[in-house]
Amino acid sequence: MPENGHQNLAMVTCTAPVNIAVIKYWGKRDEDLILPINSSLSVTLHQEQLKTMTTIACSRSFQQDRIWLNGKEEDISCPRLQSCLQEIRRLARKRRNTGDPTSDVSIVSNKVHICSVNNFPTAAGLASSAAGYACLVYTLSHLFGVEGELSAVARQGSGSACRSLYGGFVQWKMGERSDGKDSIAEQVESESYWPELRVLILVVSAEQKSVGSTSGMHTSVKTSQLLKVAYTFDAGPNAVIYTLQEHLPEFVQVVRHFFPSEANGSEFVRGLPICSADLSEELKRDLNMEPTPKGIHYIISTKAGPGPCVVEDPSHHLLGVDGLPKKSVVLE
Repeated sequence: MPENGHQNLAMVTCTAPVNIAVIKYWGKRDEDLILPINSSLSVTLHQEQLKTMTTIACSRSFQQDRIWLNGKEEDISCPRLQSCLQEIRRLARKRRNTGDPTSDVSIVSNKVHICSVNNFPTAAGLASSAAGYACLVYTLSHLFGVEGELSAVARQGSGSACRSLYGGFVQWKMGERSDGKDSIAEQVESESYWPELRVLILVVSAEQKSVGSTSGMHTSVKTSQLLKVAYTFDAGPNAVIYTLQEHLPEFVQVVRHFFPSEANGSEFVRGLPICSADLSEELKRDLNMEPTPKGIHYIISTKAGPGPCVVEDPSHHLLGVDGLPKKSVVLE
């Protein structure tokens, strides 16, 4: 745990990935503990294209817990955020009380400053809460020296956050216990299991989604008689396409043709590069569609990737030595 002796400051920075479910959880059997009514399976996307970075500092000189998200200070009294903070602090105290000599319980009572940024549009249905809460819990665990199973803690912030604590292909077990202790995530396969798999996110809108995931699921549970008889689509308007490397060029060319955008070249396809391809007149006729200008703003091209990691270079901290956000907090 990095220390700054002049300010009596402990600081850790970590990153965590987005995950997109291929078998979604469609609602909760317990809203407070965020326990799902069904198990789910997801793909963790590569952090080179989509990630959250979080820096957390603690010091005896801090007067209160504070949090900044994408450059703006937010209310830290959010119940889900408090659940994660309180649980990590409880686990840190428990570790010390069981006689672990490496645990520094003194810092657990210190207030924390949290600064978090995304390199993708927030609240637009791209699983920002999953990456955000996973990164929060992972960073707190390193700051306070908490080890072991963390997915049950992250789940209390955002259900799908438990899956973002692992790379590759991840299952979130619904569990059966009423206290939720068996509702945890586990890695099914690593990110190298299916190397030719590619993921395309067709960004229709980067604006905040009109209906949040929690309220949408609540409505589904209350009103749908066909719950879980459904196709999968990520929250918000942005489509997520799973395909193989060999099919990417032709598919992207189809998207370019039928959803022409003002963006060109690398501005239209962001992330992993995709070769160009010719689109046959026969395929155009078979699709029998009229072009929809500006229907898709751009495409994020990515693949399966690893889970959270610690950022070792202190120059990447989002907080300065005073414990406040640096003036320019931008994540490329």
